[in-house]
Amino acid sequence: MASRREDTSPFAQEVVDEITWYMREHKITRADLAASMGVSAGRVSQILSGDENLTLRTLGAVVTALGARLDFTLSDAEEQGT
Repeated sequence: MASRREDTSPFAQEVVDEITWYMREHKITRADLAASMGVSAGRVSQILSGDENLTLRTLGAVVTALGARLDFTLSDAEEQGT
């Protein structure tokens, strides 16, 4: 049986990785993010675990709470490795 981490889509994991990178660079803790979002630190941990289906609404709430902007680029899959 596959682990939950192996079940995580590469796209979802990339999004979570980008959020955690941004938080680290801007010295924003999970507690800080939780307070900005008006949710518990446990909820933030769920969101950032990569095991959850991250909705656009939740993603938008995270980005807004971080005071960040999300850039999205769609390209051919073949270009990913270049």
